Amino acid sequence: MNTPLFELAIERTINATPETVFRIWTERLAEWWCPKPWTTELVALELRPGGRFALVMRGPSGEAHPQEGVLLEVIPNRSVVFTDAFTTGWIPQKSFMVGFFEFEPDGPRTRYRAGARHWDLASQKQHEQMGFTGGWTQVAAQLAMLAESHH
Repeated sequence: MNTPLFELAIERTINATPETVFRIWTERLAEWWCPKPWTTELVALELRPGGRFALVMRGPSGEAHPQEGVLLEVIPNRSVVFTDAFTTGWIPQKSFMVGFFEFEPDGPRTRYRAGARHWDLASQKQHEQMGFTGGWTQVAAQLAMLAESHH
């Protein structure tokens, strides 16, 4: 689906409160961020606008994909938005996307929506071909499993 935002997104219901999902999202990010068998090394997660968000995704064959960016918005228990368009100190770098994560209350559950907005259609298509839907769906399931077992 091509929206004016060049957006890709996934949604799911998580059987835990937004507070629980947000806490697991932030405190246990390294456990759910990558589709297994990939792993995540969390370098920095400064939970404030302008805060550094850096990690290294590691593949089973020794691949290493560092990601460096900044958080644009952090609304506790509701949303996190980041971009790779900048490094710490608002230093521009070649960008790929703005990532967003939304935690909407749904009774005792959470309507979780996660996605990426791209600067152009080519980047959106590239992200689709990289396996966006399958990958982001799998990590949402990993996040849900952690949150649902800790509420």
